[in-house]
Amino acid sequence: MGLIEKSTLVKALSPPLDHFLATQLLDEFVSCERRYIQRDWGPAELDGGQFCEILARVLYHLDSGTLNLSKDFDPCLKHVEDEDGRFTHAVQPRRNALHLAKVARTIYKFRSQRGAVHISPTYEPNQMDSKLVIESVRWLMNETLRIFWTDDREKVAKVIREILQFDVPCIGKFEDAIIVQRTDLTTEEELLVLLHFAGETGMSRADLGKFSMRTPSSVTQSLTKLTSSGRRQVVKLATGQFRLTDLGSKRIRENLAEKLLLQ
Repeated sequence: MGLIEKSTLVKALSPPLDHFLATQLLDEFVSCERRYIQRDWGPAELDGGQFCEILARVLYHLDSGTLNLSKDFDPCLKHVEDEDGRFTHAVQPRRNALHLAKVARTIYKFRSQRGAVHISPTYEPNQMDSKLVIESVRWLMNETLRIFWTDDREKVAKVIREILQFDVPCIGKFEDAIIVQRTDLTTEEELLVLLHFAGETGMSRADLGKFSMRTPSSVTQSLTKLTSSGRRQVVKLATGQFRLTDLGSKRIRENLAEKLLLQ
């Protein structure tokens, strides 16, 4: 349950990715997402560069057949790009690896060379810079899944859709227990946050009641409102599960993003 299960992704990606590199790549991706959501702009940019270093090693391994867990960024991508045509390349079609390499180089160079440019006294450049980095990292992660995950394509598409959503720092998962670690949410808001965390799978009425720790009547009333013709932010599936609609996701993005953070 939840938007992204790292262990599931690592297992799905390795092989063909090396297990250690796949774990590192996902760790850096989650770290980059979390930093960005928490508005920690500087570290978000740093994490983006580290993500690209690991991705370069992933591409080098898959393209050359040689595993090197410490090879530097530039030599890895020079082998992949192979401007002189000296090497044999396992990643085909070549354009897949070249597109990944080009975007990774852009982020890596941008991160290392970006200066402090101020457009106005009220403009904070790091937020804009971090947005560029995080969107590029998201694209690289999604492309890596699309190209190298050999599982069912619909599963890949589902993970790509979910990986574009926010991380949910205020949700804590302790073995089988899930808890919203904020105490300032209304019942409606808490249900929306839980359903956002549940992703496309959704969540049952019983689990919503258990994990929200709200009274049964307040959960029922809130679900009735959220699924009503006037709201349409939550839908009940044929399986009996509840999940967010696009309108529900829009409310999360526009009105509840701050409340996804820990207090």
